[in-house]
Amino acid sequence: MRLGGIFLAAAALVAGLAGATVARAQTTDTAVKAAFLPRFARYVTWPPQVRPGGSDPFVLCVIGSDHFGEGLDSAVRTQTVDGRRIVVRRMDSTDGAGRCHIAYVGGTRTQPIAKMLESLAGKPILTVTDAKHSAQRGIIHFTIASGRVRFFIDEANATRHGLAISSRLLALAVGVNQR
Repeated sequence: MRLGGIFLAAAALVAGLAGATVARAQTTDTAVKAAFLPRFARYVTWPPQVRPGGSDPFVLCVIGSDHFGEGLDSAVRTQTVDGRRIVVRRMDSTDGAGRCHIAYVGGTRTQPIAKMLESLAGKPILTVTDAKHSAQRGIIHFTIASGRVRFFIDEANATRHGLAISSRLLALAVGVNQR
């Protein structure tokens, strides 16, 4: 009887630790993705008419579900691109997204990721999606490979959006759909 109780207590402890490990891994993955998002701007060239001018900031939009919270705000505080600060804007839909340079597309119940990507098609916006939340892919698509945050790049789609992606970023991708 006593041995059975000890076994059950040990099993509960192991299950609790496993759950905590999964929660930490998810938090860590989210933090890594939040750190990547503003850094992508350094490796993308936008058409001159949409590139920030003067002291205008780069605009990173989170459209729909926000999986980053304060982590993304912290990541952009210390980041600049060509001497310009990066600001985060959170939006419920793609309405008004034309001023975004980078858009993490999270989707909502009323406007799923596929619809959001469709409404942003052809606009000079670097769209970013996440395999954890949808199979739909933006220009950059986060995934987990061998336990690490990685990403795919659709260079052909970037070209259709009027964007050029540096070979340095392409070299870091786990896969590239070339133009």
